[in-house]
Amino acid sequence: MGELVLGVFPTPQASEAPWPRSRRLWWLLWSRCPGLGWVRLKQLESAFGSLEAAWSASPAAIAKLPGWPCKLIDKVDGFRARLGKNPLAVMPAQLRQGVGVLLPGDRRWPRGMKRLQRPPLGLYWKGRGSLWAPLQRRLAVAVVGTRRPSSHGLVMAKSIGAALARAGWPVVSGLAEGIDAAAHLGCLDEAGRPVAVLGTPLDRAYPRHHVELQKRVSIQGLLVSEQPPGSQVQAAHFATRNRLQVALAAAVIVVECPESSGALHSAKYAWKEELPLWVVPADTSKASAAGSNRLLALGATPLLSPPDLIDQLGPGPLTPEPPPALGHTTGPFSPSQRALLEAVGSGASLDQLKDSLGWPSGELASQLLTLELAGALRAEPSLGWRPF
Repeated sequence: MGELVLGVFPTPQASEAPWPRSRRLWWLLWSRCPGLGWVRLKQLESAFGSLEAAWSASPAAIAKLPGWPCKLIDKVDGFRARLGKNPLAVMPAQLRQGVGVLLPGDRRWPRGMKRLQRPPLGLYWKGRGSLWAPLQRRLAVAVVGTRRPSSHGLVMAKSIGAALARAGWPVVSGLAEGIDAAAHLGCLDEAGRPVAVLGTPLDRAYPRHHVELQKRVSIQGLLVSEQPPGSQVQAAHFATRNRLQVALAAAVIVVECPESSGALHSAKYAWKEELPLWVVPADTSKASAAGSNRLLALGATPLLSPPDLIDQLGPGPLTPEPPPALGHTTGPFSPSQRALLEAVGSGASLDQLKDSLGWPSGELASQLLTLELAGALRAEPSLGWRPF
């Protein structure tokens, strides 16, 4: 694919407190150590006071931590030995500058990632950093399905991607063969913003003939991977990325999938998160749709046409706001009401507002009602609340 050019790190929002630069760099460094996950990184940080102090901890001291086998300690020791006593000095310059990677302590870290049982240690990205603003608030739609769809499934996936793009919704998928690629192509053709969550590092394309498609997505939208650049491609990574797609989305659409499919894992995550789940009905005689048809039997919402979807979702976060009508007033509002309006943005659910503001339910409901009566907000059955 040639030289990897990473995107510019997005500007944080002033209302959040990010990790100090030192902690951020040490987390990024340790996260590249083989065998370490979220739990063990937090163990190191807690036991030794910081990840910087943990770097010089003896193997015997690390062995006292619960659940650390000898083989893992050997891996950690080998990793530290290769990088030396001053590892930040040999860290790639782009990573030291905070370019192209989002970490759990960053202001734009997507709120959906915090709800995962196994959050990613970091999200490497390339493309339009401005897309992290809606993704941080889960204002996107995931479209998933089989790598071997019917012609009907391909047409529907492309039509859905195009409809979402026209409505201003980022389209999240996995850039795999079949449904994923069709959804991305439909979004690209309508000048939309595709978000591809990869099962490979950013510097690899799979399948290989998707090199050009991956490049188009990186220019017009965003590529995301939890795999550090240069890491080995593993089959398991394609399954684990499903949870990331759902964590970025406000709704999930299963276009077509067999009974054994990664798309069913995405549906499972969506149900667990109580997200809207739409499924395109298909010919019951086709094995490629047996899994998606089964989801309909279990209670998923049938999606008969893309316009039906847009009617339910409404305009997305990338839709330009219409100019205010003559004579319409937007205030004056109290500081708390202005904070609530900012949190609602182009649309938010009650749970999202509670997570964002941390207000008691009673106070939040009262303020929402006041703003609705003032003509500043309207209640929506799909995503909760939107500007009027």
